[in-house]
Amino acid sequence: MTRPAPIADAGGPIAPGPAGGPRRLPILFALAAALLATGLALGFCRIRTDMAALLPRGQDPAARFMLRELRSGAANRLILIGIEASAPLRAARTPAAQVGSDQGGQVQGGRTQGGGTGRVPAQPAPHPDRPPPDRPRRASGRPTQAQLAQASRALTARLTASGAFTLVRNGAGSLAGAPEVQFLFAHRYLLSPSVTPAAFTTAALRADLQRVLAGLRSSAAPLVERFGLADPTGAFLALARVWLGGSHIGLADGVWFAADRPAGRPRALIVAETRAGGTDITAQAGAIAAIRTGFAAVAPPGTRLVLGGTAILSAAAARAVRADAERLSILSALIVVALLLWRFRAPLVIAAIAIPIVLGLGAAALVVQAVYGSVQGIAFGFGMTMLGVSVDYPVLLVGHRKPGEAPPATFRRIGQAFALAAATAILGLSGMVFAGFPAIGQLGLFAVTGLAVAALVTGFLLPPLIVAADLAPSAFGDLGLVRRIEPWRRFRPFGLAACAAAAIALVATGGPRAAHDLAALSPVPAPALAADAQLRAEVGAPDAGQLGLVEGPSAEAVLRAEERLAPVFAGLRAAGKIAGVEDAARLFPSRATQLARQAALPSAAVLARRLRTAAAGLGFRRAAFAPFRADVAAARHAAPLGPETVRDPVLAARLGALLFRREGTGCAPSPSPLAGEGRGGGQPAPGRSVPSAPTTPVGPHRGPSPDKPSPDKGGGRVACRPTGARWYGLIAPAGVTDPPYVAARLRAAGVLYVDVAAETERIVTGSTAAALRRLAWGGLAAVILLLLVLRDPRHVLRVAGAVLAALLLAVAVLTAAGVRFSLLQIVGLQFAAGVGLDYALFFARPQIDAEERARTLRTLMTCNAMTLLTFGLLATAHTPLLRQIGVAVVVGAAASMLTAFLFAGRRPGRAGEEG
Repeated sequence: MTRPAPIADAGGPIAPGPAGGPRRLPILFALAAALLATGLALGFCRIRTDMAALLPRGQDPAARFMLRELRSGAANRLILIGIEASAPLRAARTPAAQVGSDQGGQVQGGRTQGGGTGRVPAQPAPHPDRPPPDRPRRASGRPTQAQLAQASRALTARLTASGAFTLVRNGAGSLAGAPEVQFLFAHRYLLSPSVTPAAFTTAALRADLQRVLAGLRSSAAPLVERFGLADPTGAFLALARVWLGGSHIGLADGVWFAADRPAGRPRALIVAETRAGGTDITAQAGAIAAIRTGFAAVAPPGTRLVLGGTAILSAAAARAVRADAERLSILSALIVVALLLWRFRAPLVIAAIAIPIVLGLGAAALVVQAVYGSVQGIAFGFGMTMLGVSVDYPVLLVGHRKPGEAPPATFRRIGQAFALAAATAILGLSGMVFAGFPAIGQLGLFAVTGLAVAALVTGFLLPPLIVAADLAPSAFGDLGLVRRIEPWRRFRPFGLAACAAAAIALVATGGPRAAHDLAALSPVPAPALAADAQLRAEVGAPDAGQLGLVEGPSAEAVLRAEERLAPVFAGLRAAGKIAGVEDAARLFPSRATQLARQAALPSAAVLARRLRTAAAGLGFRRAAFAPFRADVAAARHAAPLGPETVRDPVLAARLGALLFRREGTGCAPSPSPLAGEGRGGGQPAPGRSVPSAPTTPVGPHRGPSPDKPSPDKGGGRVACRPTGARWYGLIAPAGVTDPPYVAARLRAAGVLYVDVAAETERIVTGSTAAALRRLAWGGLAAVILLLLVLRDPRHVLRVAGAVLAALLLAVAVLTAAGVRFSLLQIVGLQFAAGVGLDYALFFARPQIDAEERARTLRTLMTCNAMTLLTFGLLATAHTPLLRQIGVAVVVGAAASMLTAFLFAGRRPGRAGEEG
């Protein structure tokens, strides 16, 4: 027998077909048709790069409703803008008057301090511990505070004119003429929480008039004359403090500046609301581009733009995902092509191998589009990386075919292992589809479809094409590599010892550490997250970590339900469990409360008599308080206001984030004792005022002891059902120190309450446990399938043992490296187990001679190299979801190759026997 001529150990070149060019035509035509079909399929698919659709939906209808609101609610249209010097200012600056929930809008020493939307701004008062402010001077090459203010005004004007925003505010013009101030001032006696009978007694009016007199003698006299004489009781100032919230905004040079900034680093603030919804990524990107373009046009030298808000973070995530998808798509293809060229040294084999891969990619994208309505960029990037695995099938076929061999002969040798490898890999990965995470579901569906189509095309379409072109390694050359490597199987005892050591180490250290933090998966850069958190704190945006929800058939029903919660909020504040709360009823009372406040207003004659007595000896003219008497008389007879009367965009945006109407599913909380308070299903008794939510404790806690949470009647469960239009009130506690306690109290009061962090942790924990169960059941199904097909328990034990050993080693290595295990690591190891099963099946199959063992070894080394390189590339992704899967697959695939070689392969000299 003539031995083939030796060649390099890379695997041998492809034998050229005798007919040359004509034999290439079928493969080239098939590749062209595959590329065309896949191109049409991808053109039909809608590729999305936003992260919202990738997040979990919640484990019950109520949580799904709440999480959906967080992603698509009005708050997602808010963009926070900061303009600051790129380097600290060396010159002194005029400090911005801080406006917060404690000091904003108060009258101190005759000078009104305040500023911001819907507030009474005034000249900033010098702090008693600070020297008088100097006039702003231009530091060398750096903008002054006045220049920052001018840039703020210019950018606000540009954004307003762009038409991309429904609201752009920077504090300019927020004096008496501002629309929001006019609305609140005109309706102060219906909306202000300070309107009580006690506020209009003679003694209270006397104290108020004395404060007004002191203000008229101060530098704030113009503002006091405008607001103090018309509102001596301070109803408007109390209302302004309510709308102020927890912001830390000051007014300087006529615009908003962040208070509590480091010395020399002033930051002008602008709040904008996009016209487009939070899920319209394209329109949101246009609005962000308008901000950046406008800033570039108006900003003085030495300034920088700081952006925050959900839209900004979503855009940053989309950029990261898109960059990963594009980079992975290109580099994965280049790596696979380069490796195959190095191994087979024939461009035609690349064309043949590409056919099942290209068709698998197109089919996977179409199936994901059909099931999910779009294809996530993450899934597409993962699909391109999957080239390193699905390419195994055509490589196994081409690499094992002998020159001149017909397909049936090749499949007689590898067919069983080939079919089992594809079936068990698909069976194992199918669990990803039901992972509970849309992101993981898309990845799983993409992988399963791509692998299935690639395997089917390799088994049925590719054989005639490679036979027509006679593609096969023409020689196997020097078998020295095989002879050098196969003796390493004698080190199996050391491999078993390593597995035993790994198991002991895992047991001794308590096993893998679990990770439940969904935020760790965010592709948003850390600086962007930090800037967003800082801007939110400065403008007083509520924390979305703890949220409650009240539902009703109308806005009035929701507002009244929130007002009945006021004692609960007061008790939580008194117990130190929360620092405050943000809800719609605090900003805009119900009609019932407005009627109660009207009843607290004295008649014109009574008020005139009390004013005369209170003003005696103070020196006020008789007509000085005529506007005050006229406004009180008008308020006594005014119709109560509804949320629909709030037309100013500033106030509407603030209220709309807390009170909104939705079509579709309603989520009714379980009944509570508060639900039946009063008569007529929650109606207040005649003459009884329904209190609005206070901003400070209103007395001793009533009801269950603050030290023990009330029993959650109904367990916090809700009944979600199809409905028509429903109204919802969002409740955002601030400064929560005991989330379980707060959750128990609010749920007991009939509030649908979601601790977003706890809910996502619960979702991650539940999904991880489910993934482990699916991994176990998938492994059991694979073993049963192997037993049914192979009918050889020793053979199955060798294959399954190799896969289990690989998983054990991979888990030990990842744990030792400090990796915390979550659903992503399980998915990655599940994928690696499917790859390892391929290796074990091919190593374990009977092989008649050293030549066949050389084919298997070279082919599997090629497949393993492609997996390690492509998933190693995935491990460099900026998207944590892809990166963590990539790391797990690389470690698992390397361990799988080692254990499959050691434990599944035959011992040297016993090629046709059991090892």
